[in-house]
Amino acid sequence: MLAIADPELDDGPRTNRSATMRMCAVSRDVRPIDELIRFVVAPSGEVIPDLKRKLPGRGLWVSASRSAVAEAVRRHHFSRGFKRDVRVAATLAANTETLLERFTVEALGVAAKAGQVISGFTKVADALERQVQGPIGAPVRALIHASDGAADGIRKLDALVGQNRRNGGKSAEIAIVNVLTSEQLDLALGRSNVIHAAVLAGPAGDTFLSRSQMLVRYRMADEDRPAAKNLPIQTRADTHD
Repeated sequence: MLAIADPELDDGPRTNRSATMRMCAVSRDVRPIDELIRFVVAPSGEVIPDLKRKLPGRGLWVSASRSAVAEAVRRHHFSRGFKRDVRVAATLAANTETLLERFTVEALGVAAKAGQVISGFTKVADALERQVQGPIGAPVRALIHASDGAADGIRKLDALVGQNRRNGGKSAEIAIVNVLTSEQLDLALGRSNVIHAAVLAGPAGDTFLSRSQMLVRYRMADEDRPAAKNLPIQTRADTHD
């Protein structure tokens, strides 16, 4: 593991020599970078999230939590961290969540174009049933439900995931993801009325899982929010961009 650099600000976008741990500007806890969000100052002087960790300039890191970002805004952590006057939108926490959602939708669209997504209740159920009998082709990595989907279909497909898990082995490690609405799934997959989908093993599918996990992590601190009542069941946490 590489050493931690300047605890306040990094030296620029990530490289192979960048630190793998950073300090949260709010809690002061040192965490893996996958549990943090990098923020930079745009040329306009406004603080913006750098979810891909590629934007130029020195970055300030905050725990990947809506409440942590909101606290950073409220308590002026960005001005102190960047050691200069910066513009911070009062809606930065909500804006960051919207951007996380957009990145998750985009990642699902890329996975679909790569042939790593199937959709529709019947096709998803067939893929899960085949996997119960033994891996055939690319294994299912994640079962996706629209967050506004009907309970009956969700329950039936979740039961098939349960059978996979009881089988044991790598093929049983299926995540259940319900962070996107049906409208967002439609947008990602270029279809109408998508309620259920499955992501197959592959690099693009792994990126989708990584993005969806970040979105879940961001929402989890706000347990009283409606979105938090529909968090995905994550069975793997080892995916990366």
